[in-house]
Amino acid sequence: MKRILFIASVLFFTIQVNAQEINWVTLEEAVELQKKKPKKIMMDVYTNWCGPCKMLDRNTFHNKDVVDYVNKNYYAVKFNAEGNETVNFSGKTFDNPQYDPAKANRRNSVHELARHFSIRSYPTIVFLGETGEFLTPVIGYKTPRQLELYLKLFKNDDHKDFKSQEDFTTYYNAFKPEFSE
Repeated sequence: MKRILFIASVLFFTIQVNAQEINWVTLEEAVELQKKKPKKIMMDVYTNWCGPCKMLDRNTFHNKDVVDYVNKNYYAVKFNAEGNETVNFSGKTFDNPQYDPAKANRRNSVHELARHFSIRSYPTIVFLGETGEFLTPVIGYKTPRQLELYLKLFKNDDHKDFKSQEDFTTYYNAFKPEFSE
């Protein structure tokens, strides 16, 4: 019996050590970190009831390539678009005055910060620049390779060269993903 418990403990420890996690922080923490070391922010805007949000978390945000790239190049924020936290951002306070705790795992009222970023569907990944300026939302579930395109696009500031949809289409068609699925 002791041997079985020992083996189980070793397996649990091994699983914990090998588990890949994104270093999630709050938006306020990310903005403070930007003051010390400028990086862009990748914000996962989700809801508790959203199936594709759960798939994004499970399949994409636990992919080793995504985890490594995000942790190295971004401050990552997880934000519940129907939650009840108070968020201070860009000199304003955002909350969810219509939040109903009885609906915590069902559709609830939309948080003011989600409205500020014009989020209308979930999941949405919002990219912010090194000084917290809004860059763009990326709407819907993304596989690791689909997300890789946006992670590298904004990290390298390639988006600044786009003057038209055709510029993005050219970038998209030429992009060679390296992340594993």
